[in-house]
Amino acid sequence: MERVDVAIVGGGPAGSAAAHAAAEVGASALVLEKGVPRADRPERLGPDSTDAAGILDYWVDIMGIHPDEFPEGVLLHHLDRAEFIGPNESVTMRSTGIESSYDHFGYCFNRARFDDFLRDRAEAEGAEYRVGVSVRNVETDGDANGGETDPRHVVTTADGATVGADFLVLADGPQRTVTNRVLDRLVDFDITDRLASTRANHIAYQEHRRFPEEVYEEVSGAIKFWWGYMPGHTAYPWIFPNDDRVCRVGLTMPIGLDLSEVKARDKYKLLEPDDERIPQGKVYIRRLLEREYGDEYDVESDFPLVEERGKTKGTETYPISSTRPIDSPVSSGIAVAGGAMGATSAFHEGGDHVAVRTGAIAGRLAGEGDLSTYNRAWKGAINDEILRNVAMADIVHDYGPDDWDRAFKTARKLQTEEGGYRSLSVSKMSAGVSAARLVGTYKKRKFKFRNGKYVQIREDEYRSA
Repeated sequence: MERVDVAIVGGGPAGSAAAHAAAEVGASALVLEKGVPRADRPERLGPDSTDAAGILDYWVDIMGIHPDEFPEGVLLHHLDRAEFIGPNESVTMRSTGIESSYDHFGYCFNRARFDDFLRDRAEAEGAEYRVGVSVRNVETDGDANGGETDPRHVVTTADGATVGADFLVLADGPQRTVTNRVLDRLVDFDITDRLASTRANHIAYQEHRRFPEEVYEEVSGAIKFWWGYMPGHTAYPWIFPNDDRVCRVGLTMPIGLDLSEVKARDKYKLLEPDDERIPQGKVYIRRLLEREYGDEYDVESDFPLVEERGKTKGTETYPISSTRPIDSPVSSGIAVAGGAMGATSAFHEGGDHVAVRTGAIAGRLAGEGDLSTYNRAWKGAINDEILRNVAMADIVHDYGPDDWDRAFKTARKLQTEEGGYRSLSVSKMSAGVSAARLVGTYKKRKFKFRNGKYVQIREDEYRSA
């Protein structure tokens, strides 16, 4: 049996960051990644975990990796604003209002190249990244504490090989193919009641399209989101500018949404009267482009798909976690990180920053030989970010088009002169009753989830292996 100090399931941002951190403190670390072929990564398999690939300024500090460290081709576009567009109202943010070491509002990047950068970084530190390997089973022995003879964990791969490890980091993304099987043995309930990928996730779809020069100049520097245009909790289309006049045009929506249950469906601008079910992603995207640019352009000829980008023929479909995060069974020598733990979220379109940070914390502690503080450590690092995200997602859960218009109108009243916010604090009475109500609701929701109450599974709900 092969032996390592830390075995890591999944080679996305969380897994690669864990491997780098474990190797950095002198541990032997092995990443097992099943790998998928991609058109934008033709010569190298890697993780299937693409998202809209945008990072805000303060996310740089959460992630702990400055874009100055990136090799050429990772960073594609600097951002100076975010535009939130409702059916009749809109608001533009030019500052997040959160102190950051990064000079721009944010940046867009090539996710496949970012994944490769993280892998190369981990391997340069001494970790091993083994791709094309699927994990079939994990056995955990609660009586084994590691050492030369009895590994605590035995990972079996699809080809029958086994790897013994003292610590296990589960970083297999929001689909949790391995994570759910491992955790299900450690709880007294069916793990899929809380973490089933078909119910706990959103589905995202995006296309890489080359924009006309004048339209690209118009969207340059902005990440654009349309809220209240399509039904569903945290359902919205977007445009993210990349390089060479290429933009990612995409959307996220809940899995399994039933159109017959949608209220006031005539108010959603991307639905049509003869729709019998929720439209496919490509249909939504075509309708968005037609609404925004169809009066002046032929969408298919003037906004062509760039087939050499993305996963396949200029498109990609992928899951995003829409659960709240979970604690890990650290007493069993297991840490769950990134999308698998629910730290990433559909509300802010993925979350590579928190995936990298939680992976790095898990890897460092596992490499040092003690995971007992992991649940406290990741909360200490990303608690404010999770609280903001969970509170806002809870507030807008049942929002419809009219609600988004009211929210954006109110948000403009709360803005500072710089186009940002002071932690949603009403500093001027002129903001009015609606602003005070929004701020009050936000503060109450944050209070509701204080002290880590946002976790879906608490540490004390796990049995020891």
